[in-house]
Amino acid sequence: MKLKRRLHPSRLSPPRILAIGFAAMILVGTLLLMMPISNAEGRTLAFVDALFTATSATCLTGLVVVDTGTHFTVFGQIVIAILIQVGGLGFMTMATLFALVFKKKISLRERLILQEAMNQSSIEGIVRLIRKVLIYALTIEGCAAILFTIRWSFDMPFGRALYYGVWHAVSLFNNAGFDLFGHFRSLTMYVSDPLTNLVSMFLIVSGGIGFIVLSDLVEYRKKRRLSLHSKVVLTMSSFLIVIGAIVMLIFEFTNAKTLGPLDWSGKILSSFFQSVTTRTAGANTLDIGELRQASQFFMIILMFIGASPGSTGGGIKTTTFAILIGAVVGMVRGRDDIIMFQFRLGKERIFKALTVALLALSLIVFVSMVLSTTESHSFLAILFETTSAFGTVGLSMGITPDLSVFGKIVISFMMFAGRLGPLTLAYALGPKKEKELYRHPEGKMIIG
Repeated sequence: MKLKRRLHPSRLSPPRILAIGFAAMILVGTLLLMMPISNAEGRTLAFVDALFTATSATCLTGLVVVDTGTHFTVFGQIVIAILIQVGGLGFMTMATLFALVFKKKISLRERLILQEAMNQSSIEGIVRLIRKVLIYALTIEGCAAILFTIRWSFDMPFGRALYYGVWHAVSLFNNAGFDLFGHFRSLTMYVSDPLTNLVSMFLIVSGGIGFIVLSDLVEYRKKRRLSLHSKVVLTMSSFLIVIGAIVMLIFEFTNAKTLGPLDWSGKILSSFFQSVTTRTAGANTLDIGELRQASQFFMIILMFIGASPGSTGGGIKTTTFAILIGAVVGMVRGRDDIIMFQFRLGKERIFKALTVALLALSLIVFVSMVLSTTESHSFLAILFETTSAFGTVGLSMGITPDLSVFGKIVISFMMFAGRLGPLTLAYALGPKKEKELYRHPEGKMIIG
């Protein structure tokens, strides 16, 4: 009876509702992808592979154990696209859309769940934000789909180009990384194509900076100011993209299997694309397995940081990384406070950033160590795969289809944990927060 009362919807906390909601979406997607209508003639999909694919799509990762473009029928591909769209915008956002269409009132509990889903600090204006999210997402995806269709109509029939354009616009904006070009090629055939690269990077960045920042940018002409959150996100995202592109260009410049054969424009374009895709997008124009180990390890660092809060991306988030850097700089300079753009950050923000980073790092290290004993691949490849799964990136060194059943289940869990976020997952699985009745006396420790 106690368990029944605890699992009653009215008693579930927002983090638990989010976890259950995503799990339900994954289960439905798994069952749909196992149906014969979803698989090409003569093909079948095992439960573990269907679960892996549905988790990857719902959690916006892009890791695949079967080739999306050749294994699935149009029906199966549409199921994956729907999982990506709903997973990116959030099932509560989609539920709110239906509520708004049918003029149903949004309850306080539903607003609290939306607050948790959008990673907001309060419920003020949350419904207005949801409206903006839907408008921005559909507008950006629609414009990108038109550009993709125009470009790809030169390479394939118009109907197929239109289908590919819409499908990939949804996949890239939601930072999912799935593609339909077949044979696990992603966008490698367009490595030097300016339009495909630029539109793809715009979609990835737009989905990765978060809807709060998009709203601030759209309304900048009216307000003439940006919030602290938007300033930090834009600054840190730009810094990571530029630094990532420079590092990729330096390390891969003479690599005959990656940047070596390309001209200067191709080298620069590819370097930026590989840097941008670590924002948790998963698409690639170079063979990740052929990159030098230094480049692969640097990509692991970028994938660990990931995108920004309230976005379609994963990772510990750019703001978390910015706070950690600020804490280090403040400590070195002997300051008690972290100052960003003339604003002081509260101590609870610093503690939360440290908690998220440490939980994420601990989980990645533990899972990588476990998989290194069950999978017959190099530790760097396993670490890359694990970080990619947690960061919901979708990049791989080519080991995903060769994972054991145990490896697929573990990586599926990492994708799920990465989509929810380590802190939300801890709240969802942990006991209910209790109030402290008293505070212990302060102790002193020697550090460093």
